[in-house]
Amino acid sequence: MSNRGIYSKLVTLFSILLTILFVYTSVSKLMHLDTFQLRVERMPYIAPYALVISWSVPFLELVIAGLLWFPKYRILALYSSLFLLGIFTSYIIAVLTYSESIPCSCGGVISALGWRDHILLNSSFMVLALLGIIWSKSKKHYKTQTYQDTVQ
Repeated sequence: MSNRGIYSKLVTLFSILLTILFVYTSVSKLMHLDTFQLRVERMPYIAPYALVISWSVPFLELVIAGLLWFPKYRILALYSSLFLLGIFTSYIIAVLTYSESIPCSCGGVISALGWRDHILLNSSFMVLALLGIIWSKSKKHYKTQTYQDTVQ
């Protein structure tokens, strides 16, 4: 088996893991939407946007999770995953650095994590998304190169 086959399987695995993360977190938020919105309202800097955030974040997570399953949209979904996780991780770091406290707006098992663990978890998923992007792009480059070689 070539390395390209392994990379393709790893990109699929990363997509599955990101899908599980996003479906789990979005369903948890939607099941307890009132609680999620209340917690966002208590968060520094973003409280005025709590209503929009409490609806748009779970919706966006579900859209990204769905797009991860369509090869045509997978790179877009991986970029979106990286972006969403990056924004949230940056926000956590900024609030921990500049604010007195930060309430957790997470649900389920993830809410049991400490903030350092949460940053580590998000960073790990960001690495998976980044590797998925790199390996998906190299796969597309390989397909284009192979096609060009056979046409000439």
